[in-house]
Order: sequence, then structure tokens, then C-alpha cells
Amino acid sequence: MVAVGILILEIRLGAAFSLKDKRHWVKGLKDRLRNGHNVSVAEVEDQDMWNASTVAVVTVSGSRENAAKVLESCERVAAAHLGPQLTSATLDWLD
Repeated sequence: MVAVGILILEIRLGAAFSLKDKRHWVKGLKDRLRNGHNVSVAEVEDQDMWNASTVAVVTVSGSRENAAKVLESCERVAAAHLGPQLTSATLDWLD
């Protein structure tokens, strides 16, 4: 059985005052997640807003348990990098 897990991270960037500021935070997060885990990462919503972003993190694994561990680790990394700017994290599965 193949498990596809999706972690949706909603981010509010109170310290960003331009799209350039926002790109700095989002790119840093994406790079940290890609380098530390075997995941795909993309900004999927709010691309034109300078103070908000929605980032999707996706992993594929042979078991749901392993995929969940990877995505939970990604959530911890995001929380450490963003602090209170990470407003929500939602885990979902493709069946």
C-alpha cells in the first residue's frame, strides 16, 4: 500500500512588509524542509499577498506510519523556523 501524505502549513508573516520579505521566509522554510527530509514543498496559495502564505509539504511512502513521522518532523522544523508565524498545520491523506 502506498501512502501519500500532505501537510498544509498556514503562515502569517507580520514582519514581512513586501513580497521580497515574504520570499525570504518562504524560501528559507522550503529549503530547510527539502534539505532535511525527502519531501516536495510548494507555496500553493496567497502568492500575491506579502503577509500570508500557504505551503504544502508532500511525501510518498510505503506506509502511512512512516509518512506521518516524516510530516510530523517537517511540522516541528516549520514551527522552530517560523515560531508564532506558523498559524496552523493540517495533515491530510490521499487514498
